[in-house]
Amino acid sequence: MTLFDGKRLTQNVMHLPIDGLRRGDYSDKYFANVERVLVGAFKRSLRYGQVTPAKPMPAGYADELVGDVVVEAQIFNRRSPWALVGGVDAALAMVRHATRWDAWAGLEVEAVHDGVLTAYDGQPETVQPVLKIRGKYRDFALLETPMLGVLTRISRVATNVLEVLRVSDGKPILFFPARFDLPDVQASDGYAYWLAVQRYNHETGRQTVARVSTDAQGAWWGGRGGGTIPHALIAAFLGDTAAAMLAVARELDTDTPRIVLADFNNDAIRDALATLDAYWPHYKAAWQGGDQHSMRQWTLNGVRLDTAGNLLDASLSDPADKGVSPSLVRAMRRALDGAWERWNEAGAAAAEAQAYCRRVQIVVTGGFNRERVERFERERVPVDVYGVGSSLLANDKATGTDFTMDVVRAKLGGQWADVAKIGRRAGVNPDLQPVDLGVL
Repeated sequence: MTLFDGKRLTQNVMHLPIDGLRRGDYSDKYFANVERVLVGAFKRSLRYGQVTPAKPMPAGYADELVGDVVVEAQIFNRRSPWALVGGVDAALAMVRHATRWDAWAGLEVEAVHDGVLTAYDGQPETVQPVLKIRGKYRDFALLETPMLGVLTRISRVATNVLEVLRVSDGKPILFFPARFDLPDVQASDGYAYWLAVQRYNHETGRQTVARVSTDAQGAWWGGRGGGTIPHALIAAFLGDTAAAMLAVARELDTDTPRIVLADFNNDAIRDALATLDAYWPHYKAAWQGGDQHSMRQWTLNGVRLDTAGNLLDASLSDPADKGVSPSLVRAMRRALDGAWERWNEAGAAAAEAQAYCRRVQIVVTGGFNRERVERFERERVPVDVYGVGSSLLANDKATGTDFTMDVVRAKLGGQWADVAKIGRRAGVNPDLQPVDLGVL
């Protein structure tokens, strides 16, 4: 599945639309034209002796058929200074299952594993290919568009996520962009996120857990969606946040974390403490009775802050602290840590109450990106978990991870000849490995 386990994803997991890929439904029309031209040239027995070469060609090339040309094509990206590569397995599955005329067996393929990094120094002649295909060009030309598309999308999202993870100091990053794009891309996006988490753990030795919000986002790697409540549930309880959270504890199994969404009434500390006040008597009874299941049921796992950027929470006074600000997070942490003091507990119950409140984590969401996470960490804001959404899908000058395929060499007269466009050449990448398409 990745560089980290030496396995590759297969079509049995990804369920790519093979029939449509083979028909060319997902391909730019000019690649269908390539196929048509080369097939026609083959049928008319057009030979290279009838073509004027722009570059010196090896001896013996003139009698070979243009339509049967064997080429070396390389696929690469130019995100600078580096990119986390994903989507290679999906591209390989396309070659294996969607090649025209089932010609995959005649192709020689080298590829990196999902999870490798590529570097780019701004020079198109020094790119690091992630995939090389050698064979008759007309056999696989039609797949260029979808191969580049899946590599571009997955690598871009994976790289964006890894950039956030690298500034998060190991704190979990919840993957929240599902609502901002088509349902069709959730599986590949969730895989890109998971791939970045694996890369981050590989680099740091940490054990950060991948957390997605939909089941579809976990489809390629065996994950399941998780979450607690939206604002709409609190609205259904007429704005009574604590009442909504009491219902959550009663109705949802203990695998679902109890995280109160505290900003509905723009009085986050009040509603968070009201929820703690409502939960504690149930937890205390379970604790005194040694009922572990009920203790989990009535544990408030976290407080989620999602205050809109144009609002100042009721607990604050400085207009500069609008939205989910460092000041709001710090005020919430102080309030949570001291909440137990209002319960008039004594002895062991007081110690348990204190620990109960201090275990409540703070989750922040709403407009977070790499820069904002980096700022919060630099300022040591007491956040436990970040939720990041649409910024992980960003595709701009800084995050563009577009892939390109170039035909760089052709086999003529039994020798490989350079046929790359000016400014390009065959690249090297020590991470390339031969691929047995038959096992995919």
